[in-house]
Amino acid sequence: MTDTHDKSPSSGGFFGRLRERFSRGARNLGESLGSLFGSREIDADLLDELETRLIGADVGIEATQQILKELRAKVARRELTDGAALHAALRETLIGILKPCEQALTIDPQRQPFVIMVVGVNGSGKTTSIGKLAQRLTHSGHKVMLAAGDTFRAAASEQLDVWAQRSGATILQQPPGADPASVVFDALRAAKSRGVEVVIADTAGRLHSQSHLMEELKKIRRVVQRFDADAPHEVLLVLDANQGQNALAQAIEFHAAVGVTGLVITKLDGTARGGIVVAIARRLALPIRFIGIGEQAADFGQFDAAAFTDALLGAPASVKSAP
Repeated sequence: MTDTHDKSPSSGGFFGRLRERFSRGARNLGESLGSLFGSREIDADLLDELETRLIGADVGIEATQQILKELRAKVARRELTDGAALHAALRETLIGILKPCEQALTIDPQRQPFVIMVVGVNGSGKTTSIGKLAQRLTHSGHKVMLAAGDTFRAAASEQLDVWAQRSGATILQQPPGADPASVVFDALRAAKSRGVEVVIADTAGRLHSQSHLMEELKKIRRVVQRFDADAPHEVLLVLDANQGQNALAQAIEFHAAVGVTGLVITKLDGTARGGIVVAIARRLALPIRFIGIGEQAADFGQFDAAAFTDALLGAPASVKSAP
């Protein structure tokens, strides 16, 4: 999957569009910090106000405390003397937190079918993200099958079928109420016989606090491993950025239950303030495979730490766009 580089955020690249969406928010961090720093000298009041604004942008208390600890140490060493220098140091610190999570999804050609299990709570954008991922993969030349493992939500299978047609993927479905693990297992057998390279398995949305439904995810994983002991090769958790700190709680619980290997963070075009991405990276350091900023296939892009930070802070960036 090839990414292109767009040198100007205003020219419409993926992260340029993300910056524009962040700038529309009522509590836009970039605008907030721009008015805060100005030409002010750095003092205790400025650092306290910065702390308040980062927490207000969903960066969270733990991550904010880490960031402020590093910045205060630099101020004490007189490495930072004014607001502009503080802004640059903040950018560097945020990139340092996010950079370890900048890991692209790689399809191993030695593992066929390569199994991607997708999980998340209701309304997180899970099925739409599956469709967009399928379109990316088929456009990259992969043969893809979608397994309609969400057999409980009435429209889930139909929605997935639309994405299958749109992306050129095939789909395996069973009647409503069928056992999700059986659906996924049958999809794997069909994919093997047809030479399909990638199977993306949808699962029913569930709250991370619903232990009996989390057990069902574990069952699906066990059944998949009967087909291939190394599968699923990727467990993608889809998180709605508008959930704020609750998205972090979801990530912790899903990771404990099924061993999440990558994140998709959606709805960054809504009221999300973006800082939750930093909080999740700081706490879990899980790979962030993709982020979503809208409903269209082009609004689904590979995560880039520096470009995301510049969008969040409203700073110019060398922007990596979605292909």
